[in-house]
Amino acid sequence: MLDAHQLNVFLIAAETLNFTQAAQRMNMSQPSVSQHIQALERHFNTSLFLRAGRTLQLTDAGLVLVPMARDLVSQSILIEETMESLQGEIFGHLMVGCSTTPGKYVLPHLLAQFHNEHPKVRVTCLVSPQAQAINMLCEGKTHFALASFAHKSCMDAEFVDFMCDPVVLITPLNHPWAQKGSIEIEELYDENFILREEDSGTYRTVRDALRNTSVRIERLKTLLTLGNSEAIALSVQEGLGVGFVSQAVATGVGRDHVAIVKINGLDICREIYIGRHTRLPSTKAQNAFWDFVTSIDIPKMGTIF
Repeated sequence: MLDAHQLNVFLIAAETLNFTQAAQRMNMSQPSVSQHIQALERHFNTSLFLRAGRTLQLTDAGLVLVPMARDLVSQSILIEETMESLQGEIFGHLMVGCSTTPGKYVLPHLLAQFHNEHPKVRVTCLVSPQAQAINMLCEGKTHFALASFAHKSCMDAEFVDFMCDPVVLITPLNHPWAQKGSIEIEELYDENFILREEDSGTYRTVRDALRNTSVRIERLKTLLTLGNSEAIALSVQEGLGVGFVSQAVATGVGRDHVAIVKINGLDICREIYIGRHTRLPSTKAQNAFWDFVTSIDIPKMGTIF
């Protein structure tokens, strides 16, 4: 008979393609991981991995097994959590994927409130680039995801509006704009900018907001492109230029080190959506979390500080 734990070991090994990394993620020894994989290979009488030194690759049989193993492991978890929940309390383990800013500035506060209501539910937050967070949700590797757009092409996910994330212009404290407190939008062309990469949620939000004005983000003098907003705040603090970041970053990392400058006639807000996987059966813990996040009122990210 198949062992759900062995299949879970196989899934982690298939994801990492490294038995040592799989062992670390599962708090097991590397020989134990190898033994579980070998037991599965004996059970199926076929190899699941191609081994060449330290390099691993899934065989055709291993590729076929992955989605079926994922479904069986999910069903096993559902059975265990449902049986435990019969005692009157909600148990479980939730996997939440999110992009960088929501993962650092929204989820900790959100999960603290949820934990107060359901202390026996464990949550793992996987912070990654937005596209990766959405892909993990679509593939059923996570139960929920926070993202700055609703991924309509994912047929197995449902997204709803969650909150507004104000995006603000920040400058060094000694910058002339900081002394004025506000600028006209055309003045944006006068400065060097430090911006996020073009496929980031922050960049797209600023680009779309500026499309309704006389300014185009492509025409700004871009000195640096950085992969996270905290790095932008630190670079602005050092006087390298000005930039757009989430208000949560400006009041967190940049507190007392950068100035927030208002752009007259322009307010920028990035909508944050929360999505859930809908194809796999939902546990009571997953339903409780969804009910919680869709009923809580967080109109703007800056208001949680």
